[in-house]
Formats: sequence, C-alpha cells, structure tokens
Amino acid sequence: MPTSTDTDCVIRVDALSMLYPTKSGGTVQALDDVSLRVRAGEFISIVGPSGCGKSTLLRILMGLSRQTSGQVTFSPSEDTHRNQLGMVFQQPLLLPWRTVRKNLLTSPDLHRTRDAATRAKADELLVMLGLEEFGDRYPNELSGGMQQRVGIGRALMHDPRILLMDEPFGALDAMTRDQMGLDLLRIWESDRKTVLFVTHSIPEAVLLADRVVVMTPRPGRLADVVEVALPRPRRLENINTPEFGEIVLKIRKLLDSEHSAH
Repeated sequence: MPTSTDTDCVIRVDALSMLYPTKSGGTVQALDDVSLRVRAGEFISIVGPSGCGKSTLLRILMGLSRQTSGQVTFSPSEDTHRNQLGMVFQQPLLLPWRTVRKNLLTSPDLHRTRDAATRAKADELLVMLGLEEFGDRYPNELSGGMQQRVGIGRALMHDPRILLMDEPFGALDAMTRDQMGLDLLRIWESDRKTVLFVTHSIPEAVLLADRVVVMTPRPGRLADVVEVALPRPRRLENINTPEFGEIVLKIRKLLDSEHSAH
C-alpha cells in the first residue's frame, strides 16, 4: 500500500503535543510530536500501553480536547469536519429511559430534525446491526454486545465520513468481542468509512486494520506504523496463519523495545 501523501489523505496530524495540568501545578505530557496521515476509507488501528495518549489523540480529533501544540487538518474542509465525525466510546453511554430506536434518534431529537428520513435511517441501522427485533427494548434488556452495537449505530446515524472508536469492545467477553470485530468489518466493508480504532489487543488490531499505529509509553509518540498486507475480507481463521503471526510478532517486539527503552 503506498505511503499517504498530503493530497490523498482526509486527516493530517502534524507535530501534535498535549500537556495536561496537574493538581500540584505541574504538567503531564500525554502526546509528543505525533504526526500521521490517514487516507479516505482506510481502517487504522492504534495500539500502545495504558496512558500513552491513544484516547487523547481521538478526543483531539473529535474536538473534545484541545492540543497544546501542533495541528490537525481535515479534508476537504476543517470548518465542517465536526459533522463528518462519529465517535464510539469505551462504554455505550445509552440513555436508560429511551428504547433502542429512540437512543439511535437522540441526536435528531436534540436538534429537532427527526423526520421520516431519520426514522427510516434508524430502522435501516437496526437491520444492519442485527437489532431489528430489539428496537422497542430498553438498554437494560440488552446484552453488553447489543448495547455496544446501539452505541455504534448512534455514531452512524448522521452518516459520518470518519468513525473514531475508543476501545469499544474492551468490556466485552472474548467470544462477544470476536463477533463484534467481525460485525464491525462487515459494516465497514459495506461503505468503507475512514476508521480510527483504539485497542489494547494486538490480534484485534491486526485483524481489523489496513495499518497499525504503534505508540510509545507516555509521552505518546509514534514508534512505527505497520502495514497489514493481508487479503480482505478477513475472517477469524486469519489469526492462525503464519503471515498474521508475523505481523503480531513485529508489533509485540516494537512495544517491548519501547517499554525497555523507558
């Protein structure tokens, strides 16, 4: 896969750094001089040790945090990029008093834009997510995996070009997590949105991604960006192939060497 250039990418991150103030009056550096290019329709996984700034990077991209220095540029226009982004958090953060369908419609309801088209979009997403029989259920009637599907659906309601996912499967059991990964690939392959996906699981990162961004311990820097030259569509059986194992091993060695250096 060719290297991204400034003319073919939808996200450009240049020399991004982030300092957080501490209660004692000092600062903690979460990110240091991070630069990255992301192409349209690309699936990027981000891995690294806890506290290395993976979530901070997504929050800056989403506009929920403001970097200390550096620049983030979206193409075609930075002015409208917030409407082009969807965010999926570690927890689905569903409203317990609203049904699944009404949780999907939360943003249209808040902005008073609910109409026949948005209701049809919600029903379409319920089918895509395998939840068509659960539209009138409440969150406490769903499994953890189902709740996270609703969280993904809510992020997709306004049809964003870019989907930011902050460890969305971290709280799920192994079997549910595997299935959610396959479901996410199916959804992604249907319209090829640009995805940035934070995870602590190296095999999950490799199974999903076109490239894996490997970050160092805090302050988070880019140790390397690893190409995943595995054919698509991907299946769980790919995990057992020598090619898959080689990529996982390469990423593990990068993380181990960076940990030793710190």
